[in-house]
Amino acid sequence: MGRSIGFLIIIMINACFAPISLQGKTISSNGYLYPQFYDRSCPRAQQIVQTVVAKAVAMDARMAASLLRLHFHDCFVKGCDASILLDSTSSFTSEKGSNPNRNSVRGFEVIDEIKSALEKECPHTVSCADILALSARDSTVIAGGPNWEVPLGRRDSRGASLSGSNHNIPAPNNTFQTILTKFKLHGLDIVDLVALSGSHTIGNARCTSFRQRLYNRNGQLGSADYTMEQSFAAQLRFQCPRSWGDQNLFFLDSSSPFKFDNSYFINLLAFKGLLSSDQVLLTENAQSMGLVKMYAESNDLFFQQFAKSMIKMGNISPLTNFRGEIRRNCRLINS
Repeated sequence: MGRSIGFLIIIMINACFAPISLQGKTISSNGYLYPQFYDRSCPRAQQIVQTVVAKAVAMDARMAASLLRLHFHDCFVKGCDASILLDSTSSFTSEKGSNPNRNSVRGFEVIDEIKSALEKECPHTVSCADILALSARDSTVIAGGPNWEVPLGRRDSRGASLSGSNHNIPAPNNTFQTILTKFKLHGLDIVDLVALSGSHTIGNARCTSFRQRLYNRNGQLGSADYTMEQSFAAQLRFQCPRSWGDQNLFFLDSSSPFKFDNSYFINLLAFKGLLSSDQVLLTENAQSMGLVKMYAESNDLFFQQFAKSMIKMGNISPLTNFRGEIRRNCRLINS
């Protein structure tokens, strides 16, 4: 997007952030998360996060999807504890180099900027895990998606899990059942799976993530995946050839790549899902097929469920009370 659009985003930011639903307190096994957690200790916390995220998205439209992905990839490994932000130390290896994250997750500098601003405003108060949750919500809203009140009060982990990152995050080539199993392990159900997959209405994927769908087994032209519409596959082959271009980027939703809407589901009905993990929502399970059709027909229903599922995902095994810590630098545990 151009800078003029970016300035409009910033000007309109206060009007955009009117929640469409109130959720109150969300209980976890370790304590309460609630939207008003910082009302006394850091009253401007959410405003600061919104301002930095808006500026970042105005400069780089891809950043909205990137910040949303950071929260997702964090919560699926050890819970929503900001472990994804940690750099490697002598005690553990960073999750940033895992197969799902390497050359994929981005936005760390934006989180750094938010944390720096919050440390100046209210030192050692707002957790990196809460910053990730707020940034994901704010990115969604800026892209035109739903708003929700984010339950807050998470604390930050003192370690990372490279193994967990490699095995727990759904992969583009996983079967439907494998993806659903990974969601269920975190207390998420099939409704959450389909609704949260709708986040692919914004963002990009690399050629290497879907190339196997474009060519048959001996590498010749002719799709190996007949759940992809053939003219769509032919278009993709121009920039995703057989033997090079692994890092070439493609819109996950070519219809409205920077707008958060239900066109992702409309694309699936036309067999124009980019990733195998997208298209299987229509082709491998009757219940998920019904949900895809429902969200394709109603943007409002999609938005309502997406907000609910994001709150549910954000409550995966949070550290609360005296567990974990409030990092001063999101990349490092406190010394």
